[in-house]
Amino acid sequence: MMSPTGNIGKRASFPYVNHSPNPSREFSGSIGNVAWKERVDGWKMKQDKGTIPMTNGTSIAPSEGRGVGDIDASTDYNMEDALLNDETRQPLSRKVPIPSSRINPYRMVIVLRLVVLSIFLHYRITNPVRNAYPLWLLSVICEIWFALSWILDQFPKWFPINRETYLDRLALRYDREGEPSQLAAVDIFVSTVDPMKEPPLVTANTVLSILAVDYPVDKVSCYVSDDGAAMLTFDALAETSEFARKWVPFVKKYNIEPRAPEWYFSQKIDYLKDKVHPSFVKDRRAMKREYEEFKIRINGLVAKAQKVPEEGWIMQDGTPWPGNNTRDHPGMIQVFLGHSGGLDTEGNELPRLVYVSREKRPGFQHHKKAGAMNALVRVSAVLTNGQYMLNLDCDHYINNSKALREAMCFLMDPNLGRSVCYVQFPQRFDGIDRNDRYANRNTVFFDINLRGLDGIQGPVYVGTGCVFNRTALYGYEPPIKQKKKGGFLSSLCGGRKKASKSKKGSDKKSQKHVDSSVPVFNLEDIEEGVEGAGFDDEKSLLMSQMSLEKRFGQSAAFVASTLMEYGGVPQSATPESLLKEAIHVISCGYEDKTEWGSEIGWIYGSVTEDILTGFKMHARGWRSIYCMPKRPAFKGSAPINLSDRLNQVLRWALGSVEILFSRHCPLWYGYGGRLKFLERFAYINTTIYPLTSIPLLIYCVLPAICLLTGKFIIPEISNFASIWFISLFLSIFATGILEMRWSGVGIDEWWRNEQFWVIGGISAHLFAVFQGLLKVLAGIDTNFTVTSKASDEDGDFAELYMFKWTTLLIPPTTILIINLVGVVAGTSYAINSGYQSWGPLFGKLFFAFWVIVHLYPFLKGLMGRQNRTPTIVVVWAILLASIFSLLWVRIDPFTTRVTGPDTQTCGINC
Repeated sequence: MMSPTGNIGKRASFPYVNHSPNPSREFSGSIGNVAWKERVDGWKMKQDKGTIPMTNGTSIAPSEGRGVGDIDASTDYNMEDALLNDETRQPLSRKVPIPSSRINPYRMVIVLRLVVLSIFLHYRITNPVRNAYPLWLLSVICEIWFALSWILDQFPKWFPINRETYLDRLALRYDREGEPSQLAAVDIFVSTVDPMKEPPLVTANTVLSILAVDYPVDKVSCYVSDDGAAMLTFDALAETSEFARKWVPFVKKYNIEPRAPEWYFSQKIDYLKDKVHPSFVKDRRAMKREYEEFKIRINGLVAKAQKVPEEGWIMQDGTPWPGNNTRDHPGMIQVFLGHSGGLDTEGNELPRLVYVSREKRPGFQHHKKAGAMNALVRVSAVLTNGQYMLNLDCDHYINNSKALREAMCFLMDPNLGRSVCYVQFPQRFDGIDRNDRYANRNTVFFDINLRGLDGIQGPVYVGTGCVFNRTALYGYEPPIKQKKKGGFLSSLCGGRKKASKSKKGSDKKSQKHVDSSVPVFNLEDIEEGVEGAGFDDEKSLLMSQMSLEKRFGQSAAFVASTLMEYGGVPQSATPESLLKEAIHVISCGYEDKTEWGSEIGWIYGSVTEDILTGFKMHARGWRSIYCMPKRPAFKGSAPINLSDRLNQVLRWALGSVEILFSRHCPLWYGYGGRLKFLERFAYINTTIYPLTSIPLLIYCVLPAICLLTGKFIIPEISNFASIWFISLFLSIFATGILEMRWSGVGIDEWWRNEQFWVIGGISAHLFAVFQGLLKVLAGIDTNFTVTSKASDEDGDFAELYMFKWTTLLIPPTTILIINLVGVVAGTSYAINSGYQSWGPLFGKLFFAFWVIVHLYPFLKGLMGRQNRTPTIVVVWAILLASIFSLLWVRIDPFTTRVTGPDTQTCGINC
């Protein structure tokens, strides 16, 4: 284990590091890029110039080995050179519209469904059921809410698009062989809290996949946030850094995918396919043995950590572990790999790997994951200051080694990149059963909803697998583009209103972009209080050092880093001074009286900080991009057990309820700004969907009440009225079928999503509404529970069949039983009452079976293998329900009459 002595700092009052950035912006680790304007102007040059503009403002001459000749009167014209020149001018990505043969019928059916739905609701409202008025009224209210919910969900999917990237053009423009790479630097964040719920081996695989990514090593830095201050995580990371020296050169030599060893060695494929190197088999066997030994060492650390010594953990140098008290400990930083000593077994440099555990003290609000992510933003800004940042959960490894290059095709595009706040990748998962019983893959959301949003203002941020523009996270607004006036559709999805007048200090957020070749402000000007540096008044109002520190915090080094549009740190800075400043910016009091968590970084106020953070950026006018490469960029693990799955959904829904009752609610926040209308629809739907659980619960109970009472929520309808009922059902099915057609989502995935919408709606979403109300009205907070990321070591999908009782299972169990009771009672009553009772019965049975079919995965989960006790309970419940139903038929308390096939109906007292 590497001792952190000397790299672990306490919250002592360190002097501010006063580094004045060089106006020429030649910082170590920086990109060295030049103004966007130069790039665009260069690409628009006519071929009579014949030179390829590079990002440092120079041109490639024929003598530089590129084969590019000057195309003028004194040189010969070379066709290959012209083609190369054309290639460098091409965009790095393009939109691929959905074929009109698929999308136009889909839109037509949506409009038709809206019309039919309006007529249906009009009929329902104007035709009450007199003998069941309360039931009718409840059903109509529920149906109106369902209609509004469908509109909010459906219309943001009106403009779905696909995207293509051109990695060859990216390499030609920014990463030419034999020259220093001009690709942007990326800081990658991995967050973990509890190593018992998030196994160190899982985190290690994620880190190894990052260190082996196909990207220039001097442009990649990996920061691991240990918010639980666990020595187990620290020791495991030390072991991981040592194993990486062997693993990284192996995977790069043989171009292996994926580059997480656990998942590579567990693949059930022909690993010799396309491999021609004679030493591959030998090296693979040796590496597999090395990895197994590595796993044994990690497992040994986990076993040792099961029992905490009374005196606390002791490091190898004999000093106590500073994080023995997880709620009261200093900030800790350890650089495991980097420019000094970060070499693999072949002598090649490895990416930087940094362990970070922020300071925690009693009495301070630490803001859970959002606070940990903001600490990583500040640490990375001080140490490496990459222009872009990728955040990953500890169980989400890089499955496609070119994922960062895919993101750069958007972020480094001169026409598109400046207005992009982040590039979101879809979440894909390993270890899910083939049937995906509880819709863990969320295919409908990732393959339909987010692709629809990409055609408007971009997808919502989903918490992981997202590459951020650091400028956008700092609360700045994007450059304002003058657009031609559009029509109605432009105002819905493409129109842009005038810039918003932000609150508290927001009128200064677009002041950064003046000349992209130098910082808008440098620290010397700030500290000297210069108010006339010659900057453009339209985009910048000179801010004093006091105002900057009030916004970003009391760190001159960090404030200086925010002014560097292309990242990097000053060459004059020493590692020791940067490390001290990094310790300072993760102190627990650093964010006091600043805009961190309110306007800057990850936004506080909800357990789903991802939705809130993305919403704030979209409200400022930024757009996001949805990137879906053929090979999934990232893969993670999902809780396939029903109880764990419901708890996960509960947390998401609770976060949405918190946003709904906050000042950031999209129903009223950000009007007058640059948030597009349909994008607001999507965010409103994202926050109010838990409320649908209340009408959904009522609607699931209504069939049983109707069957038990003999009443119905729909009056007798004419043949003409029945046409609208049939049309509504047909339009619902047609919408789903056409949606699957243009998106490529399978019918089984679509149906599982529909089923779990009901299961989660009447359980997790319902509890989230009440917990959210308790938190808002009574101040009763709920604890954040980390979802278990344990691997499946007990057999294929053994966890799927494990029964874990939770109160979330009570509502669906109750609804399932009462509907079964209603079906038996209604059928028995119809049998006893004669032929005339069968007509009304079928309508009631249809709704009852609709509920039962949607709850079938839940029933199967209760009665699956290894669930003998729950199975017996359910069987007895059904038997008792049947007996009770028969008795209910014989004694009807709603009519206070005794009925039977051989008796005459009379009063109860006869």
